[in-house]
Amino acid sequence: MTGMNEKASDPEGRIVIREMNPSDAKDAAELSSELGYPASADEMEERLRQFAALGNHVVYAACLEDRVVGWIGVGIVHHLQSQAFGEIDGLIVGSKHQGRGIGRKLVKKAEEWIARRGVARVLVRSRITREGAHAFYLRQNFSRVKTSAVFEKSIDAL
Repeated sequence: MTGMNEKASDPEGRIVIREMNPSDAKDAAELSSELGYPASADEMEERLRQFAALGNHVVYAACLEDRVVGWIGVGIVHHLQSQAFGEIDGLIVGSKHQGRGIGRKLVKKAEEWIARRGVARVLVRSRITREGAHAFYLRQNFSRVKTSAVFEKSIDAL
């Protein structure tokens, strides 16, 4: 999540949270770029189609009128060494719409989705430099439990 500007809340309840669909790809791609992960609308549309086919992942859109102004991706993660947990794998509210409670609404929707699947723990990872996002998650009653190093390697796909 980018900077945390304090702006007016959404007292009229004009923000609608719904499942994101492939027709939202352009808005989703723009927001992803703002988050620091550029993608074309075509790439985003394909990803949204893939997620729609999975039973253990969902992406919710925060909409103001007909425009997606934020989104959250969430999935259920299984590891042999631990019980399943929900993971927020992406959260962005456009910079012009931050401070209105949209991120809070998206997190609440993600937590409800996780709980309906019988999972009692949610995890989110946030880049160390995103101090505004860290403060946001702490305000949502998350606890910082560890700091990790992330390693990446490119391999040839078969």
